[in-house]
Amino acid sequence: MKLNYKVETACLLKTFLAQKKISKKSLSAIKQNGALLVNGEHRTVRAELKRGDKVTVVLPAETPSASLEPSAGRVDILYEDEALCIVNKPAGISTMPSQLHPHDSLLERVLYYFNEQGTSGIPHIVTRLDRETSGIVIFGKHQLVHHWMTAAIDKLYLCAVQGNLAERGVIDLPIRRKADSIIERETASDGKPAMTSYIRLLSGQHTVALVKLHTGRTHQIRVHFKTIGHPLLGDTLYGQDQTLNRQALHAYQVRFHHPVTAEEITVQAPLPSDLNGMIPI
Repeated sequence: MKLNYKVETACLLKTFLAQKKISKKSLSAIKQNGALLVNGEHRTVRAELKRGDKVTVVLPAETPSASLEPSAGRVDILYEDEALCIVNKPAGISTMPSQLHPHDSLLERVLYYFNEQGTSGIPHIVTRLDRETSGIVIFGKHQLVHHWMTAAIDKLYLCAVQGNLAERGVIDLPIRRKADSIIERETASDGKPAMTSYIRLLSGQHTVALVKLHTGRTHQIRVHFKTIGHPLLGDTLYGQDQTLNRQALHAYQVRFHHPVTAEEITVQAPLPSDLNGMIPI
C-alpha cells in the first residue's frame, strides 16, 4: 500500500513524516520492508524536502490471518480510496467471524473483494456493527491507517423505537455486560461511560429518531433505549416486539477527517428495503 503526499513547506523528510503521524516504530518497519520515495526516487529520512515535492510512503506488506476465508458474497462499496474502504453492511451478516458465525463475515467479503481488485492492503475493521444492524462499516487498508482512524468519527444512526419519544434527549448511562450473559448488556453505575443523544424525526404508532453516538459501547443504542422504556422495534434481545425479524437500526452516516489528506469526509448509507416503510426518510 502507498501513501502519497505533497510537500507544502521545506523541511527534512524525517520531520515531514513525524508531522504525518508516522511513528518511529512504523518508520522502522517501512525502512525494513517498505520504501520512502521523493519525486519517485528512494531517499533516506535525512533528505531535504522543498515545497512541491511529492513524497510516497510504501507501507510494509501485510498477510491476512490464516483463519479468514475470503467470501464471494456481495459487497456494497460506499467510498474507497488508497487508504480506506467504506461498506454498506446488510443485516444478517457479522462484521467479523465469531464462534456462532465463523465465516462469510463482512470482513471476509471485503478481503475477497480486495483480492479480486488486486488491492495491496488487507482490511482492518475501524467501526463494527451488530449482526442484525445494517449500515456503514469502515475498513482501513493497513494497520497504520487503522491506528490513525482511532481519532473521532461522528456517527449517526436511524432507528425506530416503541412508544413516543420526547422531541430530543441525551441518555448518559454507563453500560456493562450482564453477569449471567456473554451477549447481553445493561446499564449500571459501575459500567463503562456511555452517552447517546437523539432527535425525534417522526412519531405515531412508533417513533423514528436520528441518533448520535458519543461513545461506542456494545449494543449501546439498543440498551439505552430499552432503559428509558423505548426498545427498538424488532429487537427481541432487549424487548418483545416482532414487527420485523431484526432490530430497526441503521448506521446512516459517518463524518471524519481523512487520515492521509485531512479532508473532511461524509458518507451516507441508503436505507435497506426492510426499513423503508418503517423509517420513511
